[in-house]
Amino acid sequence: MRLKELIAESSERLTKAQVSLGHGTTNAHDEASWLVLWSIGLALDTNTAESDLELSKSQLEKAYATIDRRIKERKPSAYLTGEAWLQGVPFFVDQRSIIPRSLIAECLANALIDPWLNIHTSQVLDLCTGNASLAIICAMVYPDVYIDALDISVEALEVAQINVKRHMLESRINLILSDCLEQACGPYDLVLCNPPYVNAKSMGELPQEFKAEPALSLYGGEDGMDLIKRILNDVPNYLTDIGIIVLEIGHERIHFEKAFKTLECVWLETSTAQDQVVLITKKQLLAHLKTT
Repeated sequence: MRLKELIAESSERLTKAQVSLGHGTTNAHDEASWLVLWSIGLALDTNTAESDLELSKSQLEKAYATIDRRIKERKPSAYLTGEAWLQGVPFFVDQRSIIPRSLIAECLANALIDPWLNIHTSQVLDLCTGNASLAIICAMVYPDVYIDALDISVEALEVAQINVKRHMLESRINLILSDCLEQACGPYDLVLCNPPYVNAKSMGELPQEFKAEPALSLYGGEDGMDLIKRILNDVPNYLTDIGIIVLEIGHERIHFEKAFKTLECVWLETSTAQDQVVLITKKQLLAHLKTT
């Protein structure tokens, strides 16, 4: 069997099995390509559409076994392969941490945050850092900043350490075990935060692939706002006068606006959404807190 034929067959199997996507791919063909290429040891940028490569029996067995696992175990492919990408940057990942996919990475890479920063911006906090993907991308985008990366999970920070070392950023990213902001230093010019924000109803409806991720990284309480309320109440104490926080809230804008009725903010438009990432200045936060 040729490579492109195997990928087509595997794509059909994944579609028929109704696997859930969204952890790095958005369609069954790309998912199948990823798993097949990884299984047989080929580069993931291989042009599979034009490949007439004949596969050996051993290669076929490896690929079939991986596709079988993907269908049977319902784990995201990133957990099966041990690697994920965000904005083209590779990260090690396993079930100790959530799979990197934050839209904040796009905001960083596309300079959407830059108008609120200046030449003096140097201290950054990545709150709920998980595998440290946002901290690492931030360090790559802004080569002069230093980043504190905080998380409550010891296991997530173990994964983060692997990624920080992989990208040789130990001197610029400081990993800290912390319950929310308790161990934060500051003051920070920029706070990035992709917190757990999935509400209770949505949590119960998540596909099995998403339930394979740590619930601690996903569940945000009845309305998804439990930790976000705590963060926005406390974070002004850790911001410089020109400081901002960039916060991902996913599909929870209705709950967010209900919880923070007097809060003025800026919604950052990404390639997939206009209301999933919000930017808030210290001035806006303080004005809101005065009304509560």
